[in-house]
Amino acid sequence: MNNSRRPMHRVRVFTGDRTPNRCSGFTLLEIMIVLLLMGLAAGYVLFNAFSVSQADRLREQVQRLQVVFDMASDFAILNQQQLGLYIDEENAKYHFVFLDEEQEWQLVEGNPLLAEQQLPELFSIELELEDLPWEQEDSLFDPGIFDETLSVSEDGVEIGEEDKPPPPPQVLLLSSGDITPFSLLFRYEPEFGDDQPVYFRLNGLETVPLERVGPMLTEDEQ
Repeated sequence: MNNSRRPMHRVRVFTGDRTPNRCSGFTLLEIMIVLLLMGLAAGYVLFNAFSVSQADRLREQVQRLQVVFDMASDFAILNQQQLGLYIDEENAKYHFVFLDEEQEWQLVEGNPLLAEQQLPELFSIELELEDLPWEQEDSLFDPGIFDETLSVSEDGVEIGEEDKPPPPPQVLLLSSGDITPFSLLFRYEPEFGDDQPVYFRLNGLETVPLERVGPMLTEDEQ
């Protein structure tokens, strides 16, 4: 009988308290992939942000006023309310006002669409009310339908700066659906760089919808 002993193999049993030693962090390859994806995403965002031309941005401003003006005219008709549009050419901004029961112009509150809108830097606006190419002597719009100066009469009354009423609008949106004939020129005229000037027009032809013209290479186009 062979009494030699066979070598015994020991078997380790891992309990729940002992686990194989594994790396719990990210590998260098995983980190590089994440950084690459982040770089691609950032590049995509920057590309889309800077690929929008100034002409496109100016077009968006023109389209906004076009849509809001038409909506304001519909509101004036449905609610039998006299509205107005004030253009601040010097500061390149505009806002809507309404005529209250005291026949005074007041700012529209609670409606962000009709609140003051500031055009971005490098954009300007110019309002034309006279010598319009489509004006006729037998115009349906009667500018004497009400007195615009009613809201700014301050005879014998001292009013503080914060209580000063807003200026009367240049463009009227009447409850009858009539509007003041006007032409509003939007400009982008870069001072530096290779960009070309761009112009748009919004024309009000006594009733809505407004007519949008552009982009134009010169401001004299109609």
